[in-house]
Amino acid sequence: MLTALACGAVVFPGLFYSFRKILKSTFTHWSDADVVSVSERLVSAIHASLATAAGVRVVTSCSDVMTDSHWMVNGFAVFGAPYMAHDIYAMYLSHFHNQRVRGQVSEHSGHSLQTVKAFLVKDWMLILHHLTLLLIFMPITLLGLDNTRLHRLNGIVVLLSFFTCRILIFPFMYWMYGRQFGIPLHRVPFHLPLHCNVGNLVILAPQIYWFILLLKKAKRLYLRQKRGRGDGNKDGPKTS
Repeated sequence: MLTALACGAVVFPGLFYSFRKILKSTFTHWSDADVVSVSERLVSAIHASLATAAGVRVVTSCSDVMTDSHWMVNGFAVFGAPYMAHDIYAMYLSHFHNQRVRGQVSEHSGHSLQTVKAFLVKDWMLILHHLTLLLIFMPITLLGLDNTRLHRLNGIVVLLSFFTCRILIFPFMYWMYGRQFGIPLHRVPFHLPLHCNVGNLVILAPQIYWFILLLKKAKRLYLRQKRGRGDGNKDGPKTS
């Protein structure tokens, strides 16, 4: 585990540093904001690709994806932990240089409590997402707390956040568009170009499918825990 943690602590900051050096020397007309932003996204894409590959490997190696275990689950959770911490720093750095480009921070001024505070206010949801993965999800993955109240609460939070951020966001966007132009929500699709509606539908469809899978998994876990409690009560001592 320590080896995986050390590798992650070297790989992701190392990639970010390398991309910044390469992009800065290759695209000399780019600003620091461009270099940092692109470097951050490249590292993020690499982490996402590795996570996807690890997930595919785990799923294809298990005969029962609900009960089987695989060494790569814990290994990648530890390996990816430094990425979450590093990406918060990379996001802050991107925010800082973007503020300079917009003139909100002087070219000659450095990092300050004010710039950190502005970053925390602007990107608090992303920061919370990273810290939650790092401080809550990773310990749950490593400590096997799948039958605890924390794990059940986490499942509810996942369902609500997934539904809000990946499904409810679409009718919300349509509602905001209708509100801006004084159009009822049910009429908004008829005021948008066809390719916009089709594009939204293409993006929304897999989100609904994944959400249904999450609901089915939550139902299976609930029924399994309910059966476990029922068996425990049935086998327990009887009192007259």
